[in-house]
Amino acid sequence: MLSNKELRYTLALQRIPNLGDISAKKLLRKVGSAEGIFKEKKSTLAKIDGFGVVRLKEINMKLQLEQADEELRFIEDNEVEWTYFQDKNYPENLKHCLDGPILLFQRGNIDLGNKKIISIVGTRKITSYGNAFCQNLIEELAPLNPVIVSGLAYGVDICAHKAAMNNNLQTIGCLAHGLNQTYPREHKKYLKKLEENGGVFTEFWSSDKFEKTNFLKRNRVIGGLSEATIVIESADKGGSLVTADIAHSYNREVFALPGRATDAQSRGCNTLIKQQKAHLLTSAADIIYHLGWELQETKKPLQTQLFVELDEDEKIIFRFLKEKEKELLDIIALECNLPVFKVATLLMNMEIKGVVRPLPGKLFQLV
Repeated sequence: MLSNKELRYTLALQRIPNLGDISAKKLLRKVGSAEGIFKEKKSTLAKIDGFGVVRLKEINMKLQLEQADEELRFIEDNEVEWTYFQDKNYPENLKHCLDGPILLFQRGNIDLGNKKIISIVGTRKITSYGNAFCQNLIEELAPLNPVIVSGLAYGVDICAHKAAMNNNLQTIGCLAHGLNQTYPREHKKYLKKLEENGGVFTEFWSSDKFEKTNFLKRNRVIGGLSEATIVIESADKGGSLVTADIAHSYNREVFALPGRATDAQSRGCNTLIKQQKAHLLTSAADIIYHLGWELQETKKPLQTQLFVELDEDEKIIFRFLKEKEKELLDIIALECNLPVFKVATLLMNMEIKGVVRPLPGKLFQLV
């Protein structure tokens, strides 16, 4: 963890105009510390690939340290937690993103020890179809105890946060502004409960101007924090599509809820699916299948659940797996003469009942 002195210089580093996170990390690797960057000879800095003479002119140690001192006072006065990109507690998924923020500020009770982290994004003009699907999806996923990440905005974002809280799941809001404000203001009423089991992340200072470009920067944090991004609804243009593209560029899984061709708020999702940039999402089973998730080992052994109720199709799968040690989902569907999409849903239901469990490589076996 950085010392207060090094935090001060790292904050000052953030205030060098036109110096992005990728370039800042490159400088830190070459020089060794933020303080060293400000005290290094400019002739040496100019030789670092990607930096050059133009950016050297932007370094004003006195001014940038004064700005850092102001923000440092805000951090100390408000007991703001922060994490540096090389710290152990920096979000693991973001560590693999070249353009991840060098500093993240946070509030609440965030615990990223849970590896099941998904981002849910979409239109601010959510329809009743999207609202119901979002709530049902999170309810179906609740037994796996995932962390739900979103942007605290109108529409899909707040729907996802509220559904997570209603199911006692940890949820994280990624902000496009500093911790001294809440946008939109109407959502401030949700923060107390959200921070009790989760919290908020931001890379922005309390003094940062509230600008549209902040949302684009915020979107890369949403996409980078999670192992999968889910787009519930989106028009043919929108921030959620940008988040999906970012997640795709990070080699993360992307899922999209399909809609009718005539539905304006489904055009973006339909396009993602058509361009094969997203998996078609029909239920929680699709996510569980593609991500290879397993339920936490809190279920009782099968022999203590001898009287668990299975429907007819579930019984067919149960009898098939009883003869096999383990089998692929596609083979289960083929041998049981059932559609793959239906088998995926059935297996998820059986997993929740404690009857089957998924294995690496998209295999399934009886518990």
